[in-house]
Amino acid sequence: MPSIFAYQSSELDWCESNFQHSKLVAEFYNTFSNVTFFIFGPLMMVLMHPYAQKRSFHIYYVCVLFMAVGLFSVYFHMTLSFLGQLLDELAILWLLAGCYCIWFPRHYFPTFLGGNRPQFTRVVLIISVVSTFLSFLRPTVNAYALNCIALHIFYMAFHEYGKTSNKELQHLIKVSVGLWAVALASWLSDRFMCSFWQRIHFFYLHSIWHVFISITFPYGVTIMALVDGSYEMPDQILKVRYWPRDTWLVGLPYIEIQGGNKNC
Repeated sequence: MPSIFAYQSSELDWCESNFQHSKLVAEFYNTFSNVTFFIFGPLMMVLMHPYAQKRSFHIYYVCVLFMAVGLFSVYFHMTLSFLGQLLDELAILWLLAGCYCIWFPRHYFPTFLGGNRPQFTRVVLIISVVSTFLSFLRPTVNAYALNCIALHIFYMAFHEYGKTSNKELQHLIKVSVGLWAVALASWLSDRFMCSFWQRIHFFYLHSIWHVFISITFPYGVTIMALVDGSYEMPDQILKVRYWPRDTWLVGLPYIEIQGGNKNC
């Protein structure tokens, strides 16, 4: 039995041909397409700093975990090792758990928790610890389970979309769902239509997944912060801004807390 550290010890292998450009990197494009994680993670930490000061410094934890996802994805696609696969998927699991703990709206809590966020956080952490151990038993199921969790987050976003009259929030939700749909379609197509893509010599769909899912991250964080702020910071005015300029066609969204009270 090969070591969990060994190259190609994972059962999972994506459509890109292995060791085509380097003897050290199994999947070249799938490895280096993770660079966006190391760009958007630190950038969101800077852009969301005023929000963190007012609401929660735990947003930095989410951004660090987002970069950890990119780091472990690099390790996995470089080696196709079992350890790399596990680290990548567990980083995603704990990233999603962190988002639940920080931003999950209180009115969606199970009734037995009674809107108690610390207690809800403990429940999420217990489930995450159990899921971490289960990941070692069925590692090939992890990716599908994680996408189902992401689907639940988008379900809640659509629920908020139907309730709100906030045009900024509605726009963010529509764009993020579109980005996630393109990312997921790329992931599924690479996974289940590999023979077709190999026939036409197009091996980049999983790389496209990396790029689009990393772009979805700033949109998702901004949506959750905006929804959370409407309940947890009702006296503050939250405004969506885009980096580098609001007037640009494409930009990364973030939250700006404008001075003053809504009632002023």
